[in-house]
Amino acid sequence: RHAPTEWLSFEGPLRPRAFDANKLIGNAGSPWGATLLMSNAHLQFRLWRIRNSMDHLVRNGDGDELLFIHAGQGELFCDYGHLTIREGDYVMIPRGTLWRIETRAPLAALLIEATNASYQLPEKGIVGEHAVFDPAVLEVPAIDDVFRAQQTEEEWKIIVKRRGALTTITYPFNPLDAIGWHGTLLPVRLNWRDLRPLMSHRYHLPPSAHTTFLAERFVVSTFCPRPIESDPGALKLPFFHSNDDYDEIIFYHQGAFLSRDNIHPGMITLHPGGICHGPHPKAFQAATKGTRIHTDEVAVMIDARDALDVASLPEGVEWEDYVNSWKG
Repeated sequence: RHAPTEWLSFEGPLRPRAFDANKLIGNAGSPWGATLLMSNAHLQFRLWRIRNSMDHLVRNGDGDELLFIHAGQGELFCDYGHLTIREGDYVMIPRGTLWRIETRAPLAALLIEATNASYQLPEKGIVGEHAVFDPAVLEVPAIDDVFRAQQTEEEWKIIVKRRGALTTITYPFNPLDAIGWHGTLLPVRLNWRDLRPLMSHRYHLPPSAHTTFLAERFVVSTFCPRPIESDPGALKLPFFHSNDDYDEIIFYHQGAFLSRDNIHPGMITLHPGGICHGPHPKAFQAATKGTRIHTDEVAVMIDARDALDVASLPEGVEWEDYVNSWKG
């Protein structure tokens, strides 16, 4: 009879939280200087802003790295060759890969580390191997003329991250000097525009249907523009539900999010396990009226099986009153 979000007060560590990453204005020339947002033993979730090209190489010895490019464009050079990257790209970089980025426009990117683990593609089941994207759209690095042109005999440094500590190795040449490679372990690029979300006109599909990458203790899902359910009796947005098994992070990349009010691109929400949450009142009312027939949202969601710790962030980044945003 009552929405489970109609609380009078909320005290303790499990309150819903929201953060405005647009207020994190720092610039880091290395991913190891990126701002830590949330973490647990299996996941590091960071925000990286870089204006100028990297002047060194990096290698992550702790786990696979998944980049989501929120803004900007550039060229990625790695052991396997060259990739052009742009806004909306996922770039999965396996653990131990040597890489750097030359910026063409200032970059803002999420860094999602699968600590001591690797990324896989989710099982597609009976919907077939071409859902939610055709594997043929996965782009891999190429040893092309752009890659060969950066193979200089100048001094280069590699900064390796292992167990959170940094080690610097100096070479008298650029170690990105491969002439060829083979195998199945390699970086891949995937843009959200290549995704074709599963849809049902009668049933609001659970977020797991939109899983894009799978790690051992968390999943990364992508919400993309799609038609809204059209059956008169269908739910048209995520209903009230409990977080029993996962801590849920959502990063809002662009558009107006279907179930949220007062959330703009560049914001992040955290709904910890152990609480109920659901649509904001205005979003709920708009969905029940059925005035929208299509979503325009793009968002990255992480469901973490283990509780997340929130890092210390500058004052003003967290929207302290988010817990009260469900009050009518």
